[in-house]
Amino acid sequence: MKQLLLHFFLLFAVLSFSQEAKLANDYFNKGEYEKALSYYQQLQEKQPYNTTYTKRLISCFQKLEQFEKAEILILKQQKKFPKQNYLWVELGYNYQLLKQENKAQQYYQKALSVIDKQPNTGASIARAFAANLLFDDALKAYQKTMKLNPKANYNLQIAGLYGDKGDIEGMFAAYLNTADRDKRYTNLILRKIGAYITDDPQNKYNVMLKKEVLQRSQSHPNDLWNQILSWLFIQQKEYYKALIQEKALFARQQEKTTRIKELGVISFQEKEYKTAQKCFDFIVENTQDQEAVLFAKSYILKIASETNPNLAEVEQQFKAVLANFGKTAQTTPLQIAFADFLTFKKKKPEEAILLLKETLKNTANKFQKAAVKIQLGDALLFSNKFNQALIYYAQVQTALRNHPLAQKARYKVAQTSYFKGDFKWAQTQLKVLKGSTSQLIANDAIDLSMHISDNIAGDTLQVALKHYAKAALLAFQKKNKQAIYLLDTVLTKHKGHAIEDEALFKQAKLYIKTQQYQKAETNFLKIIAINKEDILVDDSIYLLAELYKNQLKDLQKASEYYEKLIFEFPSSIYLVSARNNFRKLRGDILN
Repeated sequence: MKQLLLHFFLLFAVLSFSQEAKLANDYFNKGEYEKALSYYQQLQEKQPYNTTYTKRLISCFQKLEQFEKAEILILKQQKKFPKQNYLWVELGYNYQLLKQENKAQQYYQKALSVIDKQPNTGASIARAFAANLLFDDALKAYQKTMKLNPKANYNLQIAGLYGDKGDIEGMFAAYLNTADRDKRYTNLILRKIGAYITDDPQNKYNVMLKKEVLQRSQSHPNDLWNQILSWLFIQQKEYYKALIQEKALFARQQEKTTRIKELGVISFQEKEYKTAQKCFDFIVENTQDQEAVLFAKSYILKIASETNPNLAEVEQQFKAVLANFGKTAQTTPLQIAFADFLTFKKKKPEEAILLLKETLKNTANKFQKAAVKIQLGDALLFSNKFNQALIYYAQVQTALRNHPLAQKARYKVAQTSYFKGDFKWAQTQLKVLKGSTSQLIANDAIDLSMHISDNIAGDTLQVALKHYAKAALLAFQKKNKQAIYLLDTVLTKHKGHAIEDEALFKQAKLYIKTQQYQKAETNFLKIIAINKEDILVDDSIYLLAELYKNQLKDLQKASEYYEKLIFEFPSSIYLVSARNNFRKLRGDILN
């Protein structure tokens, strides 16, 4: 019984101490230093060796301008814990707050001199300098420590300090030193550097990084520099330049073509088909890995289906590759790509459905089966066989719960229900998807859900939304002319309805696809005129500016609309791109 009471007492003491620490921290963060002070005094008295409590207690005294008490505490701690050499920094900073700069510098130098005799104390001294915003001294402490102990690596901390100082060039150099010393840090430093890099090659930080990496590659060649240059060119959407770096890496390493494959996929997604083609051609010519070759072949055929107007020729190319490699589990991705081509390009959904049902029989892998069923659902949806499509989507949803493919299938269920006019069931599915682990699916779900909600309000029969949904189905089926015609009907019959701006926007994007650029321009201008507060206005302004720049070749108007977006919609997701394009058109030197 006594033991039980002792355990209970100890547990209560630990919980009580933890609560005191939390309260002290909360008060300190809120700037309520007097309240924080009383708690930190108790905590520090119980654990005088705890440097966190000591530092916070010193800070509380200083925030309350009780500098003498801070000095007494520091001197007391030095006497009790002479190895806590960071206290020389705290003492110096206390004098700096008292405007006694000479005394402050004496103690700062004393702290730095300690490192000469005890290099292992360098990090704690550097952190103390940094905590008091003494970045130059913190840098000296880390650099001295690394010089005295070659095994020590504080390049990450040094990079952070340069960043805090606003010395981005120094920060880049320190990050590159980190990666050069240990390649395992490469992805981490690219994420950190990525915060300063844009898609504009003339952005001053892009130029700065490129210059630094090129200098290093010339002074001491290293695969790392090719890798970082490739990454930089990808950020700048200069995919062919990235490919040159990747080829150089492959020539030296002769390893897998994974990086070139990834670059090819990115290029394809960005519609940079020439570079994508070069990536996949390179893979076919330089590897014996059949899986990699098949992957490359499937993308080469996808590129052909997007760029070759002779669809009959593309179809024969698909058939030739499948005849060569066979309709096996290994060629499942290729068969899915062929089915997509047959459905949406050749408008032969029946052939696609037969192919996919045969593919299902030859596929044992549950994830491949799921991908085939989703494509099968799409082919059935193209044929207006809604219920059959829903069955296949639902099977994927059930078989792979919470997997990204299951979330994709659930979205397809919602989308199909929407096309059918079953808006209530669509909303039920979309509600679940708003928390999807896939950001893209979550965003699509939110957009479709808002679209339904906005357009059923006050329309008990939902006539306008049903008409629009049919047009959206036609657009999904790549029947663009029919979709445009039906949207004309929506705009005529439901003028003034909430759906009007969405119909204009949808139609404008279809006009661009069908190269009817003047009509797209008219639609975007109508949206801007209807309601300047509408959610689609900034989208319309940006796309109109892009239309003027890329298709209509009216650079003056493009510049006007980029400028309009910059000044009237400062929170738009297009702001950065609009600003860069505007400055380029104006002729600014962006370095």
